[in-house]
Amino acid sequence: MKTIKDMSKISGASIRTLRYYDEIGLLKPTKLTQAGYRLYDDKALEKLQEIMFFRELEIPLMDIKVIIDNPNCDKEQALFTQKSLLEQKRNRLNGIIELITDVMKGVNTMSFGAFDNEEMQKMVNHALECMSKESLDEQVQRYGSIEQYKEHLISGFANEQAAADLLKWYGSKEKAIEAVMQSTGNAEEIKQEQAENSKIYKQFMAAKEADNMNMAHSAVEMLAENYKTMFALDNARNILLDLAKEYLQNVKLAEATDRQFGKGCSKYVAHAIQHYYGV
Repeated sequence: MKTIKDMSKISGASIRTLRYYDEIGLLKPTKLTQAGYRLYDDKALEKLQEIMFFRELEIPLMDIKVIIDNPNCDKEQALFTQKSLLEQKRNRLNGIIELITDVMKGVNTMSFGAFDNEEMQKMVNHALECMSKESLDEQVQRYGSIEQYKEHLISGFANEQAAADLLKWYGSKEKAIEAVMQSTGNAEEIKQEQAENSKIYKQFMAAKEADNMNMAHSAVEMLAENYKTMFALDNARNILLDLAKEYLQNVKLAEATDRQFGKGCSKYVAHAIQHYYGV
């Protein structure tokens, strides 16, 4: 038998809390000594652990009492549900921690002025300089002239939705411009980044096959790191959540991804990203 002090030390619940649980009938001691001291057996300790699980989920004490006192309660199913809810809570915290990290790095997440014409011209000219001759010739042929292709690129920077997306991804106009100007268009670097992406998507498919969410979460973390490298991002959370949304809404993108990596890949990746970030 264990004393109330033993129970407090084992569970982390205060003695005062355990006395209160006794008062409301949530956790009665197994027996009382002649001197009135509370004693608890292993079954009482197991019950206390269940209560602590539910308290972690911020479920009201009276609701916990109803659940635990129900003789038809499936304890295994209850633990499975608790685990799932705690994972969701943890995943939401992942996103909050990343946002706090942005703030600590000085990322301004509240303001984003429109690109002026000079800034757009500067970024577009840099992008064109980084393109291979073959790619540039292909786009010129598609749009009729290099000037028309430049107008197309500039319209992308001027698009309100595109500006809003860049704000989410980079936190400020200045960081977005800096990221664009860091791009070198190095073919070998791009090839390595694409190879890393393929490796990560294969892990997603392995996780899907094994029904292993831990493996999927590891793949999300790897994808986030690769996207940080590819797009010069401090934080990949928002761009990955946008990617997940695209996979679920853009049929052509989903089909192209599934053709490359396997049936159901796009949907699985989308859900893995959303699960990781608690969405």
